[in-house]
Amino acid sequence: MARVRYGARTEAEIAATRARSAGLPDIWSTGVVAVWETDPDVVAAVLPPPLKPTGRPLVRVSVSKVDLPGYPLGAGSVAVAAAHGDQEGWYPLVMPMTHERALTGGREVFGEPKKLGEVLVERDGLVVRASLARHGIAFVEVRGAVSGELPPPEPAEKTDFYFKFLPAVDGSGFDGDPVLVHCVRNEKVRKLERITGDVVLRESMYDPVADLAVHRLVEITIGEKTTDQKGRVVERVSAQDLLPYLHQRYDDPRQALDAPPEGSAG
Repeated sequence: MARVRYGARTEAEIAATRARSAGLPDIWSTGVVAVWETDPDVVAAVLPPPLKPTGRPLVRVSVSKVDLPGYPLGAGSVAVAAAHGDQEGWYPLVMPMTHERALTGGREVFGEPKKLGEVLVERDGLVVRASLARHGIAFVEVRGAVSGELPPPEPAEKTDFYFKFLPAVDGSGFDGDPVLVHCVRNEKVRKLERITGDVVLRESMYDPVADLAVHRLVEITIGEKTTDQKGRVVERVSAQDLLPYLHQRYDDPRQALDAPPEGSAG
């Protein structure tokens, strides 16, 4: 009988897949990062418990082109500064990706709030433009010109916070208590330049980052970097505490809160 491709994989095949994943070389990306201060009350409002604001109400936008073997990937993130106990890091609100492969792995493994979208990084001489768009709306745009080189920072460890969960089958909340994930990234930068420019936030009902108004621009940079990441579950969190923030993950939260009609199929 010919191989049934939906059939079970052997232990050797599973081990080979793991080995290929573990042996990947450094993958470098070119990315624009903008950081600004916003309203402290807005940052506090978007953080689900047990996350809390840090001493500074920062927002970070990252827009990158990733040189993945075989196909380029656009990857973006809009995050706010957050703390879990003594650990400070970032809590991403939306992470547009241009390919389903990056979206699926991040959402299902780490609980990342990834969504399919358009990610643009353009450079013409010194002029740089980067944007994140969904549903035809470029809800974040970073514009400017390179104004000087910066010394590449030393390799650094950075932490993002994610909530991993599954909506309940009957539409009543979650199938079990959600978990809080610490995702630790080891980042190496080989080139970094300063950009003089601005950040434009456009109104979008799907990605309302316009609420994170730019009160004071801290920095804009463009650089080349590579990262690896490892995640770990640090605690289970209250389903009732997280449920009011469910809409952050979905364009239409009714999809997660409504029970499917009886007899319906996927």
